[in-house]
Amino acid sequence: MGKPVKIVAIGAGSGFGRGTVADLLGSPEVNELDCTLVLVDTDAAKLERMYKFALLVKAHFGCSAQVEMTGDRRTALPGASYVITSVAIKRYPLWEQDFRVPLAYGFKHVLGENGGPGAVFHALRNFELMVPICRDMEELCPAALLLNYTNPESRIIRAVSDLTRIRAVGLCHGVFSALGGASRILEKPADDIDFLSGGLNHFYWVLRLADKRTGEDLYPQLRKRALSDPDCPSMPPLVRKMVEVFGLYTYPSDDHIGEYLSFAHEFTGLAWHYGLETRKVPRQEQRPGPDRLEPYASGEKPLDDWALSRSGELAVSIILSNALDRSYRAQAVNVPNTEGYVAGLPADTVVEVPAIVDGGGIHAEKLPPIPEALLAFCRTQASIQKLVVEAYRERSRNLLLQALLLDPVVSSVRNAEKMLDHMLELQKDYLPPFT
Repeated sequence: MGKPVKIVAIGAGSGFGRGTVADLLGSPEVNELDCTLVLVDTDAAKLERMYKFALLVKAHFGCSAQVEMTGDRRTALPGASYVITSVAIKRYPLWEQDFRVPLAYGFKHVLGENGGPGAVFHALRNFELMVPICRDMEELCPAALLLNYTNPESRIIRAVSDLTRIRAVGLCHGVFSALGGASRILEKPADDIDFLSGGLNHFYWVLRLADKRTGEDLYPQLRKRALSDPDCPSMPPLVRKMVEVFGLYTYPSDDHIGEYLSFAHEFTGLAWHYGLETRKVPRQEQRPGPDRLEPYASGEKPLDDWALSRSGELAVSIILSNALDRSYRAQAVNVPNTEGYVAGLPADTVVEVPAIVDGGGIHAEKLPPIPEALLAFCRTQASIQKLVVEAYRERSRNLLLQALLLDPVVSSVRNAEKMLDHMLELQKDYLPPFT
């Protein structure tokens, strides 16, 4: 038997569940371990569906890993080596409030998920989910590594690092969007590009773009096409303006980087992607369609390329590299800046940087210098990270207000105070009390 490894996936019924199952059970290296995957979700129907799907994937690949399920994470956590989290509560109704309420008070923000005033409340709600999970881990599996997908990524990892004793790393596939975008702009395969990026989650900068074979700097080509070709792919208006003014390519999605910028609405508008303003209202009430996994889990549909496809996420690669002591370079991990991985940001800021993973753990890499103007944007977000976590620790309304007033889109103290009280009352069922 190989090394015993227990992986607990909390929130297994979420959008990350299928990919985690396919990534793990489809990896031949798993058979070198004595591996157990425990699926955990509070939604019994989603959990049962994912469990049935996992058993089919296990059989398809002839994987030796054991698969279990439970609705109680405390039953799952004892002896865990790794814990994967992808959790949320009332995701879309509360997100709609996060976006619309600040807008109603005059704050022209974008998306309302990971940055901007709405993200303060998204973070607080998910602290209420994640910190109790970590408290259980402290008691039941204190040596386990937490791999988190829950947003807002940087604020979640900051809360876990500051408020608990759990080792944690935040994972996001956004960096691959930038690599794919650069590939399309340069009309060059991604595998041929030497690529380095870093900064903050959803707010990172491509610092190296070169030909792997020749070492040629590809940035001049990218800038030339980005600024001269109005139909340049992966170059929406705000991203193009950032390249024009600051010279570096970033997450090729205006709504993501726009969450951290005061002027983003000039390029994106103020419509919410998921709201009624962006979709038609049918005359006939439409019933929700079946979950996409249901036909596979029920046996109605055989496993196909989509069901078995790899997710492109990093958790399983990190777990297997660590467990088997094999070197692997992760393009982006979110970790505290303890060794100055991003020069110019505080040591306790959660930054997104590449890392080497092996049997000794996750070894984050130091980045080349980030230009001062871009670093200044990041410093503001670093302070907001800190204040939101401290406000949660101290249950301090005043620190929440300070965090809001630091946000680039918040332009009125009076309206910020009114909005804060409105949101704390509106979402009090999902938040601790603040005084």
